[in-house]
Amino acid sequence: MTTFLISAFLLLVLVLLLLLRPFMFPAKVEVTSRRQMNAAIYREELEKLEAERTAGSISAADYEIAHAEMRQRLFQDTNEEDDRSVMGSSKLTVISLCLFVSVLSAGFYFSLGDATRIAEQGNQQPMTQEGVEAMVSEFAAKMEKDPTNLKGWVILARSYRILGRNEDAAKAYERAGDFINSDPQLLADYADVLAANANGSFAGKPLKLINQALNLDPNNLMALWLSGTASYTTGNYKAAVQTWEKLAQQLPPGTEEARSIAESIADARTKGGLSSKVAISNKEISGKIEISASLKSQVKSGDIVMVIARKPGERMPVAVLKTSASEFPMNFSLTDALAMNPSAPLSQIAEASIEVRISKTGMAKPEPGDLISAPQTVKVGASNVRLVIDQVRQ
Repeated sequence: MTTFLISAFLLLVLVLLLLLRPFMFPAKVEVTSRRQMNAAIYREELEKLEAERTAGSISAADYEIAHAEMRQRLFQDTNEEDDRSVMGSSKLTVISLCLFVSVLSAGFYFSLGDATRIAEQGNQQPMTQEGVEAMVSEFAAKMEKDPTNLKGWVILARSYRILGRNEDAAKAYERAGDFINSDPQLLADYADVLAANANGSFAGKPLKLINQALNLDPNNLMALWLSGTASYTTGNYKAAVQTWEKLAQQLPPGTEEARSIAESIADARTKGGLSSKVAISNKEISGKIEISASLKSQVKSGDIVMVIARKPGERMPVAVLKTSASEFPMNFSLTDALAMNPSAPLSQIAEASIEVRISKTGMAKPEPGDLISAPQTVKVGASNVRLVIDQVRQ
């Protein structure tokens, strides 16, 4: 309500300024008052009277009488009230317009609308489950008339998923076609719906969708969770632990999600008879990340630091560490637990090309404006590696 009143007041002020601009900022035009005009006329008559006396047309006595009479008329016809009325007319117009517009606006508001009453009426009609389902059904009917609207089918699929109608959601995702093929989150959502319809089985298309999502974004949380779950349900507990540990490193510590994934990891270790360390090798690459003084001011809270290891000459990462930006220099450690593909861990290569990138969005694909270091090739197992962020990606 307060926001509405402030907005209405500002709008009223704007209207008044537009209306009153000619009076508040008048053009610089010379305006001759009636007093000035009368004075000019009598001045001309006095000059004529003086000329007649000089020419001898009238006597001295007649001149004095006529001169006195003209002075009296001049005094009466050049009253200062004329000037004051002209000068005060703009002020009177301004005041009159302000009162008129204000009263008219208030009258319209109280007769045609009341923001408080409208808001209260809205609060009295909360959206029910039946109302939501009716809206979704209406939207579905519209989509049948516009089947080429692929984004619309995605929206409909998500709506069905929220309502728990997984079979309808799967059909809608299928009709979205190519629209979801480049979006890892949509691919993971589709896989989740299909697995739910198959009583939790990820065999076939669900697993294919999960792998497709991870190829697009190896750190997608939903895809990692589903990939670990798929491994767990087939009894591959080591792969489940490795995948879930990668997911756990991206979750804020102490949150409900972090505790839940930790319990799942512990359960998988127990069932698989695994030790607390699943990695098949203790080989790692560790060291410190530094940043040049000229770029420090560009790092903001919430930025994501990514340390990426690749096999020399290849583009696909072998391992990626993703963490929130903190004080520099900061330590890093790349291990097999961070492998993009559990079957191709970091320990299986002799050398790795590593680099660091600071991203505002955390996207796997580099973006203009990212802060980066120059890549350097090091041996797997090396420690005290120094990575310096000193470039801005163009």
